[in-house]
Amino acid sequence: MALATSMNVVLGSLAFAIFWVLAVFPSVPFLPIGRTAGSLLGAMLMVIFQIITPDQAYDAIDLPVLGLLFGTMLVSVYLERANMFKYLGKFLSWKSKGAKDLIFRICLISAISSALFTNDTSCVVLTEFVLKIARKHNLPPHPFLLALASSANIGSSATPIGNPQNLVIAIQSKISFWNFLMGILPAMLLGVVANSVILICMYWRLLSIPKDEEDATIKHHKEDDLDSPATMSPLTSSSSQEYNSKMEAINEQSPPNINRNMGTTSDNDASAERLTNASVKSSEGNEDLPLGWKRMLWKSRVYLVTIGMLIAFLMGLNMSWTAITAALALVVLDFKDARSCLEKVSYLLLIFFCGMFITIDGFNKTGIPSTLWELMEPYAKIDRVSGIAVLAIIILILSNLASNVPTVLLLGAQVAASAANKKKAWLILAWVSTTAGNLSLLGSAANIIVCEQASQAPHLGYNLSFWSHLKFGVPSTLIVTAIGLTLIR
Repeated sequence: MALATSMNVVLGSLAFAIFWVLAVFPSVPFLPIGRTAGSLLGAMLMVIFQIITPDQAYDAIDLPVLGLLFGTMLVSVYLERANMFKYLGKFLSWKSKGAKDLIFRICLISAISSALFTNDTSCVVLTEFVLKIARKHNLPPHPFLLALASSANIGSSATPIGNPQNLVIAIQSKISFWNFLMGILPAMLLGVVANSVILICMYWRLLSIPKDEEDATIKHHKEDDLDSPATMSPLTSSSSQEYNSKMEAINEQSPPNINRNMGTTSDNDASAERLTNASVKSSEGNEDLPLGWKRMLWKSRVYLVTIGMLIAFLMGLNMSWTAITAALALVVLDFKDARSCLEKVSYLLLIFFCGMFITIDGFNKTGIPSTLWELMEPYAKIDRVSGIAVLAIIILILSNLASNVPTVLLLGAQVAASAANKKKAWLILAWVSTTAGNLSLLGSAANIIVCEQASQAPHLGYNLSFWSHLKFGVPSTLIVTAIGLTLIR
C-alpha cells in the first residue's frame, strides 16, 4: 500500500498522535478528558480530516471483539456471585510461600486460562480478583497487575483461540490447532517462567515482606474475605514506611480512581449476598430444597454454562456469539431482573475500543505502516538469524503503533510469501505480535482491560500508569521474545 497524499499523512498522523497522547496521559493539563473521550476524539478527527469516510469508520469497528468483551464481562459478574474467585483465592493461597510465590502462581494461572479462554476474557475475569489478593496480603497491586496482563499475553500465544490475531493467522495459514499448539507451547512455557522471574527481580524489595510479618497479617483475614474487599491490617512501622514510600512513588502521577457510587464495603457485601439469595429464591421448581442446596444448584448452573462456553471455544465455534449466548443463558437461568448485573459491565471500555478501532484503521490508511514494511522486507528473511531479528523488531514496532491485529493483517501474507518455511514464518508472526503486547500499556487490549478494570474496581481502584508499565514492559518483552524465537518450530 502506497503512502496517501501528503495532507492525509500529516492529518492522519496528527489524529493518531492526539489519540496516543490521550490514551497514555488521560489527564494531560491542556485536555484532561480521559482515555475513552480521547479515543472518540481521535476517531472523529479521522473522519473530519477525511482520512476515512463515515461508512468506513463504522466498518472499522470490530463487532466480534466487542461482543466477546461484553459477553465475557457479563459471565464474569455471575462467576463472581457464584464465589469462583473465593475458590480460586483459596487455591492461590494454599501453602503459599509469600508474595513471590503468589506472583509466580498468578503468572501461571493467567497464562493457562488465556490459552483456553482468550487473554481478554482472563483479564476481565481476574483483574478485580488480583486486586483483592494483593490487598488481602497487604501487598502493592502494581506487580500483580503486571503479572496478570503480561502473562495473559504470553499464554494466549499458544493456541489459535488465545487472541484475535492468532485466530486470523490460523485461518489464513490453515495450521491445525494441534500443530499450532506444539509449535509455540515450549516458547510460551519458558516465556511465562522468564516473565515471572523478571517481575520478581524488578520488584524484589517491594515484595519482600518478612515471613513472620506476612503470617501475622494473613491471620487477620479469613479465607472467605477474598469474596469481598478485605480490610487492611497494619504492618510494622519500618515495613509500613517502606511500603508507603514505594506506593507513593508508583502512584505519584496516577492517583487511585475509586468508584464513588458503589457504597461502602459492607453495603457491597450485603448487596452481593442479597443478589445471590434472590437468585436462589427466584429459581422455580426447587421449593422443597433447603437454601444451602438451592445455592449449590444455582452455582452449579453458572459453572456448567461457563464450562460449556469453554468447550464451544475449543470446538472452534464463533467466540463472540458463544460468549453472548453464555451470558444470556445465565441471565435467563438467574430468573430475575438482570439490571444489577448489566450495570457492572464496563461500557466505557467498549466505547474506548470503538474509538480505537476507527483511529487505527485511519492510521493504516495513511500508508505509513505498509511503507515501513516495504523498506525493511529485504532485511527480514527468516532463513538467517539477522533476518529473524529484523522481522521481530518490525513486528514489535508495528504492533505497538497500529495494534497487533492490523499488523497481522498487513504483514501475514507478505511474510509467509517471502519465507521458505511458511509455517515457521506464521508461528513467528503469532509469537512476536502477541508478546509485543507487553511492551507498552497500549500494546494489547489485555493491558487496557486490566488498566481500566483496575481503575474502576470498587474500593480497590488502582491506576496502572503508562510509564510504570513501560519500565517493566521493555525488558520483559525483549527477553521473552528472544527466548521464544529460539524455540519456535
